[in-house]
Amino acid sequence: MSSNPDPKTIIVSNRLPVKVVRNDEGMDFQPTEGGLATGLGSIYKSGNNLWIGWPGATLYSKEEEESTLEIMQSQSMYPVFLTDQDLELYYEGFSNETLWPNFHYFNQYSVFDDRTWESYKEVNQKFADAVLTQANEKDTIWIHDYQLLLVPALLRKQKPDLKIGFFLHIPFPSYESFRLLPFRRELLLGMLGADFLGFHTYDDTRHFLSSVNRLAGIGTDHGIINYNNRQIMADALPMGIDYDKYNDVASQPETIEKEVEYRTAIGSPRMMLSIDRLDYSKGIPQRVKAFEKFLEQHPEYQENVSLVMIVVPSRYQVGKYKELKEEIDLLVGRINGRFGRLSWTPVHYFFRSYPLNALSAFYRMAHVGFVSPLRDGMNLVAKEFIASRLEKKGVLILSEMAGASKELSEALLVNPNNQAQMVSAIKEALEMSEEEQISRMTVMQETLKRYNIYHWVDLFMSRLDHVKNQQLAQKTKNIDIKTIKEIKKDFNKASERLLFLDYDGTLTGFHPDPQAAVPNEELYEILNDLLAEENTYIVIISGRDKNTLQKWFDNKRIDLIAEHGVWLRKSGGSWETITHLTDTWKADIKEVLESYVNRTPGSFIEEKDYSLVWHYRKVETGLGELRTRELMSHLKYLASNQNLQVLEGDMVMEIKSTEVNKGRAAANWIKRYNADFVMAVGDDWTDEDTFKAMPANAHTIKVGGNQSAAKYSILGPEKVRNLLRQLVE
Repeated sequence: MSSNPDPKTIIVSNRLPVKVVRNDEGMDFQPTEGGLATGLGSIYKSGNNLWIGWPGATLYSKEEEESTLEIMQSQSMYPVFLTDQDLELYYEGFSNETLWPNFHYFNQYSVFDDRTWESYKEVNQKFADAVLTQANEKDTIWIHDYQLLLVPALLRKQKPDLKIGFFLHIPFPSYESFRLLPFRRELLLGMLGADFLGFHTYDDTRHFLSSVNRLAGIGTDHGIINYNNRQIMADALPMGIDYDKYNDVASQPETIEKEVEYRTAIGSPRMMLSIDRLDYSKGIPQRVKAFEKFLEQHPEYQENVSLVMIVVPSRYQVGKYKELKEEIDLLVGRINGRFGRLSWTPVHYFFRSYPLNALSAFYRMAHVGFVSPLRDGMNLVAKEFIASRLEKKGVLILSEMAGASKELSEALLVNPNNQAQMVSAIKEALEMSEEEQISRMTVMQETLKRYNIYHWVDLFMSRLDHVKNQQLAQKTKNIDIKTIKEIKKDFNKASERLLFLDYDGTLTGFHPDPQAAVPNEELYEILNDLLAEENTYIVIISGRDKNTLQKWFDNKRIDLIAEHGVWLRKSGGSWETITHLTDTWKADIKEVLESYVNRTPGSFIEEKDYSLVWHYRKVETGLGELRTRELMSHLKYLASNQNLQVLEGDMVMEIKSTEVNKGRAAANWIKRYNADFVMAVGDDWTDEDTFKAMPANAHTIKVGGNQSAAKYSILGPEKVRNLLRQLVE
């Protein structure tokens, strides 16, 4: 562990912002290109912050590793050394042949191999171990991208209080795609080690939350996930670029010299620009075919427009990528052979990477930026093109499948699978008036200036701080050994004790069949031990019907409050009810509920004397939540004129009179006794009324991690039983 106690930020990614490059003289250290290295440079270089990642080359001796470690530590970096086998199985294998195609909806390319999965787990552990050697309890850890999905949980296991953020730079697939992965649950739980999870778009966030709910069985509410009594937040934070950097580079003399050189070589035709890494998700063949169709349908543009296509080499020795390159080569050759002239080349195709000044020159000279991936997390090329347009002229054709399309709505948005639409967009872009070009470009530039890379970093960190503060506020309420001792001390010294205990979700766990959740011998034993204490009174306060509660607790000295406060019964006495209650409304509401049961297999209605309950615990995950939203809207409209309230519980929805309230019933009981120790325990939001009705000195305890008016929280029914046991030990 680092000896420096000052809080720091540790960035963790597969690659470091500097890479080791071998040459004739040994090892050289060169900057890694990419938006992440640019955007986070301001963080890791300040204070005692650190960037942890792979140095970009396999090192074969201790001397090389020690030398690299020393040089990188002097530049605020800490390398994770990987073997050739790690790179083959973890990186090329699981990351790029399993996760990448699945997350980009190319499931036909996904490879499922236990060896690559085992390697992925091992390498994620290597990264986690590297972080643990450098991290203090108060540090902030920011983990990046799909290669390290397991690292958050691995860190959380060793250091439960670490502040951990995670950002995914590629799309998160829909539940239907993600569910195909054999290791889906482990990946989700790995990600849930983070406190805050960021995604490029709302759709990505929504897909993630859906998978958490449906595949891991963990409930979510408006981007908040309660897992292991810890609040986790997921949100959409689209990544920006360093706008000023690209704007400045576009005006540098070196860039302008390059532009003159390239323009002279290409000639006078108007120019469309396409820049991609070689990958099947980028839609390069579809783009080339659309350009070919455009030249075919609009011969007047032949010799008047050229497509300059830069494809950056990537994994081109791998089967699918090799086939893709061959397809692109053939398409470009066909178009140039079919339409080309001595004085005009339709497609200028470059299979190589370019330095920033050269790219900026291309951005400057292009009349149209053509960015049409089949699926992309963000696509920063589109943003770089806009930032480089100093005269505010030019048009961007952008795929609606790229995350950038959510911000750049002034671009000409296209479906890359719709060739006719792409052809139409090319024509519209080439014929757009300068006035409209400037108008659209101005709006997009203002957007990118405001939501730049630094804004993204600040926003991510502020959201991470927010959720961590929420957790800390919740944690102060978690019952610990010290709190239990204080409650027990108050219990022992009291002359009269009154305990309000909810049943389902508090004294016992939930069951798909509510009638099967009967009290067991352990629970009866705990209640008997409490009742054996002098002047100790127990009130079971539940949404259950009165007959069920009486059957379960009739032979105990226990007071009962049924149906959330409709029926009240002192131990050994008869049932009383709130006056003026009516059930004439039930027929109409029951008819509505029946229509939802007919459309929702697994749901059923429970009828009580003065309430109706719709249960959906057995319904397919997702469908139950959908029907609940529909039903809630429907019932609220009906209830507004009938003095009714609609209550949501755990996989249930209950409709009852507004006169009925657990808090009112509990207040009635507080008056009946003269207790100097009062405790209320409940898990439902109907129990909030009970908590609010308690005297100021009462011990109120919420079961579960949700926000509550209760003073304390406790994890589940098992913990509740342990607490009750300890009161009488």
